[in-house]
Amino acid sequence: MGDMYKIGVIGAGNMGAGIAQNMAQSGLAVTLVDVTEDALRRGLSIIEKTLNEGLERKIFTSEQVKATLSRITGTTDFSAVAKADLIVEAVFEDKKVKGDVFAKLDKLCAEKTIFATNTSSFYVREFAALTKRADRFVGMHYFYHPAKNRLLEVIPHSGTSKKTVEKVLAIAKLHGKTAIVVKDAPGFAVNRFFVPFYVESVRLYEEGAANIPTIDEAAKRAFGIGMGAFELMNVTGIPIAVHAAGTLEREVGPFFAPPEALKRQMESRQLFDLSGPIDESKIPLVTDRLYGAALGVAGSLVDEKVASMEDTDRGAKLGLRWRQGPFELMNAIGIAKTFEVVSEVSRRHPDFKMPGVIRAQYEKGTPFAFKYVDYSVKNGIGYITVNRPEAMNSLNEAVVAQLAQVFETALKDQDARAIAFRGAGKTFVAGADIKYFIEKIKAGKVPDIVSFTRGGHELLLKIENSPKLTVAVVDGLSLGGGSELSLACQAIVATKAGSFGFPETGIGIYPGLGGMIRFARIAGPELAKYYVFTGRSIKAEDAYKLGVVTVLTEPAALESAIEKLADSGKPNKYASRSVPSEFEDAAAACKNGNADRLLRREAPVGVGAEFAARTLKAVRSKAPLALKAVNDLIDRQMKVGIPEAVEMELDGLTSMFATEDALTGLLSVGGMPPEYQGK
Repeated sequence: MGDMYKIGVIGAGNMGAGIAQNMAQSGLAVTLVDVTEDALRRGLSIIEKTLNEGLERKIFTSEQVKATLSRITGTTDFSAVAKADLIVEAVFEDKKVKGDVFAKLDKLCAEKTIFATNTSSFYVREFAALTKRADRFVGMHYFYHPAKNRLLEVIPHSGTSKKTVEKVLAIAKLHGKTAIVVKDAPGFAVNRFFVPFYVESVRLYEEGAANIPTIDEAAKRAFGIGMGAFELMNVTGIPIAVHAAGTLEREVGPFFAPPEALKRQMESRQLFDLSGPIDESKIPLVTDRLYGAALGVAGSLVDEKVASMEDTDRGAKLGLRWRQGPFELMNAIGIAKTFEVVSEVSRRHPDFKMPGVIRAQYEKGTPFAFKYVDYSVKNGIGYITVNRPEAMNSLNEAVVAQLAQVFETALKDQDARAIAFRGAGKTFVAGADIKYFIEKIKAGKVPDIVSFTRGGHELLLKIENSPKLTVAVVDGLSLGGGSELSLACQAIVATKAGSFGFPETGIGIYPGLGGMIRFARIAGPELAKYYVFTGRSIKAEDAYKLGVVTVLTEPAALESAIEKLADSGKPNKYASRSVPSEFEDAAAACKNGNADRLLRREAPVGVGAEFAARTLKAVRSKAPLALKAVNDLIDRQMKVGIPEAVEMELDGLTSMFATEDALTGLLSVGGMPPEYQGK
């Protein structure tokens, strides 16, 4: 992957070093440039230190650290990036310094080279105007720490070409970023509503409305975050907070102005004192003020088309690590309450106007509805994208309903000769939304789960039998319902980053969207039992050998592979095939009575002792009732057609989700391994 694109990063400070590290960790070759050897050495030492800390915490292996460092070339010679595909400027926030960098690069670099500025304070268009490649100029706003934070704001200006944006988004995906495309506007998206969050916190303190510990505690509860504004400013730097607020004051208006208390704190060169008691009686007042400021500004930026509601929420959750995004919070506290607290902001600050998007929703009297599925056409391929990366593109009622609606649109679209399903971010689709199942079980509404699943089956049958070729684009993790969606497609195009898995028996249930049915018909019932029993992941390379993946390709070649498939006609995914030799033990572990042995918690026979022990250990951690249901279903489903097999799966759902094991397993996700009672 490192040979696909040549990347340059200018500036070896904390941000530049972090960006270079992130790219190198993801397999991209990076040239890191700074003006002096000392600055360069410092940047490279920052990277080594961060990687070694990850090694100590067992996030990386020593081989991964060595591989990452081998992909980074440090130099003071700007001509080393002359032939780069993309150069990210990450020098400090000084307009003249940044401008000089781009003027210099513009003379050195090849025509193909895209320039990107990592800025949070300046207009992208101002730097683009200093070059002769305005169409190949874009903003790429990384969030601290860039080697860890998944969010990236991609900011095209009015002259940026569509081709440039597409290439930058492709590179963003290659180094694990979830990119949101935002308008070239003051503060872009995230800083626009984050700055009022901490400015209002300081105002409350300045007014004597509450002390610092109370304000920070209210913020933590209100936004579901680990640090309030004062603690956060202590960590990230009070001067940075003053600078960002001052910039927005100049560009947008007085509402964003840094309070005098904030400027005095900066001048004192002291951190905020976080000690003191929390006054519970003042929490509601502080909460309302913080909500009014942050949510109100989020509404304004959507009015101005700086970002969509969905991307605004995404930015808050990924970039700031809020539990919910601004518009999700508005739904949570109620639109009437939102209107009330934002109205108070406009009353206190004459330059702040009630956002139209909030007023309109208040007049409707209903919560905001969100769009999770996107559709576009490129070179005759209709791309359906599940765009919920902050939740690993998990499936819930809204997502499935939107998938069905967009699929019908794609079927009718004469410009689309084939339909490709893909996921935003690093994941294809990570299964169903566990919270949905838990809520329904606790509410005694298991029939709703069955109804939801039936709707999913109906959609997947349409996808499988589509008159147009349907392709799953698996360029990352797929689990449960995501693997089942991919298997329903007529073809799967994957990269080595792709994987498949059926973890359901580990959380007390069985795969309910036809994964067992289709996998068993492709790879055989024994392998279907093995992978569902154990929950083991299947790498895309192995899935290709098994015939599950139709085409295995490089990330940069995904689109051309899909187009070639569309031109070659529909493949027969259920063609007869033999089990490759490297999978014979896995198949044998569930053959000739071995499946029954595993259900009795006995080791399979006829395979190597070590393999048998590993298999038994994996199966012992799974829910007994779910395993029994899987064994029975796969045996019965192989004797009938797919529609009849679907009905068998649906028939067992009510009893499956009514078990104590199901709730135990679902509640265990993200926590301690469950202890199943078999009832």
